Amino acid sequence: MTNTGQQPNILWISLEDTSPRMGCYGDSLARTPHIDMLASEGTLFRNAFATAGVCAPSRSSVITGMYPTAIGAHHMRTSHMNYETPELPTPYDVVPPAQVKLIPEMLRANGYYCTNNWKTDYQFQTPLTAWDENGTEAHWRNRKPDQPFFAVFNYDFTHESRMWPTELSNFSMSAQEEIPHKTDPDQVVLPPYLPDTLETRKALARQYDNLADADAFVGRILKQLEEDGLAGDTIVMLWSDHGEGLPRAKRWTYDAGIHVPLIVRWPGKAEPDRISDQLVSLIDLGPTVLAMAGIPVPRHLQGQPFMGERTEPRDYIFATRDRYDEAYDKVRAVRDNRFKYIRNDYPDQPYLQWIPFSHMHPAFRELRRLQLASELEEDQHVLLQNRRPPEELYDCANDPHELSNLAEEPAFREQLLRLRRELDLWCGRFDVWGDVPEDRMVEAMWPNRVQPQTAKPLFIPINNELPGTTASHEGTFSEPTVIMLHSSTQGASIAYTLDEADNPRWELYTGPIPVPMGLMRIRAIAVRIGYKDSEVAEAAFA
Repeated sequence: MTNTGQQPNILWISLEDTSPRMGCYGDSLARTPHIDMLASEGTLFRNAFATAGVCAPSRSSVITGMYPTAIGAHHMRTSHMNYETPELPTPYDVVPPAQVKLIPEMLRANGYYCTNNWKTDYQFQTPLTAWDENGTEAHWRNRKPDQPFFAVFNYDFTHESRMWPTELSNFSMSAQEEIPHKTDPDQVVLPPYLPDTLETRKALARQYDNLADADAFVGRILKQLEEDGLAGDTIVMLWSDHGEGLPRAKRWTYDAGIHVPLIVRWPGKAEPDRISDQLVSLIDLGPTVLAMAGIPVPRHLQGQPFMGERTEPRDYIFATRDRYDEAYDKVRAVRDNRFKYIRNDYPDQPYLQWIPFSHMHPAFRELRRLQLASELEEDQHVLLQNRRPPEELYDCANDPHELSNLAEEPAFREQLLRLRRELDLWCGRFDVWGDVPEDRMVEAMWPNRVQPQTAKPLFIPINNELPGTTASHEGTFSEPTVIMLHSSTQGASIAYTLDEADNPRWELYTGPIPVPMGLMRIRAIAVRIGYKDSEVAEAAFA
């Protein structure tokens, strides 16, 4: 089904825990022919960064176009209880400001068929109004003829846990240790702050193998576009939620944790085989998609379009680190095209805190083993320091591993003051919840620790005799009539269905619904992000 309208189809392919270890980014060890081909047909961005070095806060910013600290999504893992630390104010769903909607809901409201296959992980339950389809079978192929689509496919086999030995994994997967490495561990290049041991090399070699599998996944999705005759009508955007799952990468604001691949193929609009050095934050993905689709970008969105006629170049990207799993922290970072400034609000804390999930990584275990044996060398001590400097400043062009802290160097005083000032300005605008204790934030979102519930929708018939002043759950009319839906919860969206099946497809309410000839039974649910869904409202009109 070819989209014959003016709105382009848009396809997102997201990878987990992936740094730019790809052939198109200059990595000769990578086996990524499909991703490399995609880059040759589009634009490769060399300076794309996540807003956080861990998935849920990062994904919350992607799907809302809002910084995690601005909507309360900055703490990693809010929706489940940790039994080792029951004092944490979890579980809870983040409640953003009332005007915040998910990017796919905005697209649905403008005629797009939106599918997600399959990961969400937004720090709140996915609203019923967000997707036409959300699950392992979700696909653009289920849309109406000629309807433009926004389709997301997520690949999770590059997750950090796929580098673990099988006996340490919490995931159901094949016995990794029994599968021979296709990448030679002796050929991988380790960052200097990790121990150069066989176990560490094997872990990174496994990641190269996982990336080769991810490349095959990308190839299959792109082939389906070709088979459906849609390649020429579809914008393809490939990205990762944050950097790779190695120590001092994932969960950190260093480039290893937030620098991500970003490739965009926009047929007929962007020249192929282009390399861009412009700064891009993943918070910009949503506003860019809206702009590409010709949809006005709401002014409350905190990202900005990085492609198209409405491009807004940025001078800085920003990243955060807060409570991740069991351990509280607060790190803020700002980066331009060359320099990175990091502020540690807990300088008395060691770099490594107790985050059990991260302790399963073979490279982490090697760090600890060699530390206990007093065999660590030079930069391998950097992550094991028991104190942090209040400020860190790095020349990322000449020090890509961010090991030489220039914050106290007089020659870099100007850069320090400039970036410090920019971070202060950013915190003043967007670090809304950063200094608020988490339990107080949860109390503000869930009074008395009870999840608020969206108000049940009302049905309001409107015709020449009924001006729309009274709600009703039934009625028979002899003239053209429409039914307006209303929920008294601020910021609520409404989903409705005329399908009487037990598992119907829910439509997004965008305006009054015409009553057809004959009987119309309608069900409606009101939703707001972070709230419990309303009770189902039912009505019948003829």
